[in-house]
Amino acid sequence: MSFRATRPFLTVALAGSLVVAAAACGSGGSGSGTKGSARTETITLLTHDSFAVSKPVLAAFTRQTGIRVKVDKSVGDAGSALSQAILTKGNPIADAFYGVDNTFLSRALDAGIYEPWTAAGLDRVPEALQLDPSHRVTPIDYGDVCVNYDEAWFASRHRRAPATLADLAAPEYRDLTVVEKPSTSSTGLAFLLATVARYGESGWQDYWRRLRANGVLVEPGWDQAYDGAFTAGGGSGTRPIVVSYASSPPADVVYSSPKKARPTVGVVHDGCFRQVEFAGILKGTHHHDAAGKLIDFLLSLRFQQDMPLQMYVFPARTDAKLPAVFEQWAYRPADPLTLDPATISAHRDAWIEQWTALVVR
Repeated sequence: MSFRATRPFLTVALAGSLVVAAAACGSGGSGSGTKGSARTETITLLTHDSFAVSKPVLAAFTRQTGIRVKVDKSVGDAGSALSQAILTKGNPIADAFYGVDNTFLSRALDAGIYEPWTAAGLDRVPEALQLDPSHRVTPIDYGDVCVNYDEAWFASRHRRAPATLADLAAPEYRDLTVVEKPSTSSTGLAFLLATVARYGESGWQDYWRRLRANGVLVEPGWDQAYDGAFTAGGGSGTRPIVVSYASSPPADVVYSSPKKARPTVGVVHDGCFRQVEFAGILKGTHHHDAAGKLIDFLLSLRFQQDMPLQMYVFPARTDAKLPAVFEQWAYRPADPLTLDPATISAHRDAWIEQWTALVVR
């Protein structure tokens, strides 16, 4: 969340592997179809199962370039997609890959699965998001994993909502929190990394011991935690505190029925962990230039401005306009927690193993 392994609130804009067969008005390399005298080229975008884009937006790319895009979401979450990309290195199953985030970035770069490409529009992306100076990957979006809480639940009981990570381990919040397992959820992994960033490599274990003693509930993924256990998730949950995203409030409004005037899901401003999601050209593709044009398109204003209400992430471009509901209600931490991707890569597996021994065994 990867950033995206359990990304919330997605609309179903694409199902399975979809070929966008819009009319082509440009020319590509190897032709896979024709429209009048114009040749078209089909490329495959490997991505996670949470990827979503408006059909007209992707169709516009085909009209502009003559390149059709087959979106392959069949491998599951971003971690599974990355594993497939590594296993097929040199003879890739796709031409481009969208979905690796900073929690798996070093693994992807060390595996050498990408070819460099300097995307059009990269000058509109903050340097803080450009984590690969060689441009093997291009930052497309970012989001923040934060603790959320049910405002209505706390208000109805005249209780104070949590304000810090430390609050979750306090007696007054006993048996109120649900988190995701970091070995099976990118949201859970990001929260584990948040605690490492906040408490240090020698202190995060004690924090989790205190959370466990305070009755924290662990679910396999975001769906089970938010939609199932969380009291504001729409089900019959009993936990008013959940690990989710800074973009939960606008989604709470958009998907409410009857429509809410304001969200009732709040965000704990302390302890949010920044996730950055990338795309790149897979090494060995026979459609290098076409894949590069797709990377350019993912960073174009049209795609960037479509993303917030499709995947509930922030566009990487600073000049992309946000939807009003996103601008009004999404929380944007001024100083989110981060860890160097190389540090994450070196310790991720050991941290997950230690977490598992501390919390669920």
